[in-house]
Amino acid sequence: MNDAHKIVEQVYAAKENVRAADDLIRAYLPFIKAETAKFLKRPPIEGQDDELSIAMMAFHEAIGGYSRARGSFLKYAAMLIRSRLVDYSRREQRHSRVISLDAPIGEEDATLGETLADDRDPHEETALRDATRAEIEELTRQMQEFGVSLSDVADNCPKQQRTLDACRKALEYAKGNPELLDDLLKTKRLPIGQLATGSGVERKTLERHRKYMVALLLIYTNGYEIIRGHLKQVMKGVAVR
Repeated sequence: MNDAHKIVEQVYAAKENVRAADDLIRAYLPFIKAETAKFLKRPPIEGQDDELSIAMMAFHEAIGGYSRARGSFLKYAAMLIRSRLVDYSRREQRHSRVISLDAPIGEEDATLGETLADDRDPHEETALRDATRAEIEELTRQMQEFGVSLSDVADNCPKQQRTLDACRKALEYAKGNPELLDDLLKTKRLPIGQLATGSGVERKTLERHRKYMVALLLIYTNGYEIIRGHLKQVMKGVAVR
């Protein structure tokens, strides 16, 4: 009972303090990995399995959405982690149009995998993973200069489609007016007034999602080609529920 009470207190403290939230995520990383392993049917590999990142984001989401009325925090977090992992898996399957390579074809029970040449270049895949990791680390470092963390961005992401559309509109205006991106880097402040006036998006909307907008605009400053590619795909989808 004391342990259950302790974690509830930690969760409520993490709701109000970014550092406390990051500390709580680190403390319960073994729990997050265990829940991810249940889904993958194997231990997740850091830096390779996107599912682990999804699970960590879901744990952070659980911190923000938890209340004592929901009962055990860890049960609530486990449920949310699995839900987000299932959503992610379904999206990936839709995008890639996955077909099992073990599915038999023809009359001789040959599999599809046996009929395809292995065109994958393992060195190229490794290089891409390393480049992606480097971009994420650099973006994380740059966001810290603005007092923004990855958990802040996840927490500040628009939850409604119309709000997401408004943020997209402001982003498009900034991309068409690169001097705003230059000002962002020089002043370390989001030019909310100019964005609102130029894009027609309400100022209070941009203020409410300032940290999310900082991350979006930074991605379109210099480099981050891989992240931008992923972002374009995400922007084609729907808002996070």
